[in-house]
Amino acid sequence: MRRLIRDIGEAGVAKMEADPGLAAAVDQHAAAVRDVITGSGGELHEAALMEYLHGFTDTALEQGWWPGEEYDWQLVRVIAVCSLVRGSSSA
Repeated sequence: MRRLIRDIGEAGVAKMEADPGLAAAVDQHAAAVRDVITGSGGELHEAALMEYLHGFTDTALEQGWWPGEEYDWQLVRVIAVCSLVRGSSSA
């Protein structure tokens, strides 16, 4: 999981700065993740985000997803959660 975050999430967050389309997609996914966590009564903090990320990636991998070069919705979701984690760490 740490490798996924480092290699994919952090690289994606860095790429967002140069790619407005990716940034917009990540923002939409981040809003959806916030809604999932807070809508179920949870608080948006690093532990909750990491729990969500673990569950999300486990399910995606079980369904045959593997990160590639294309920014599919699963990869964008991972980047969104990593972006939220980064934001929660600096808050």
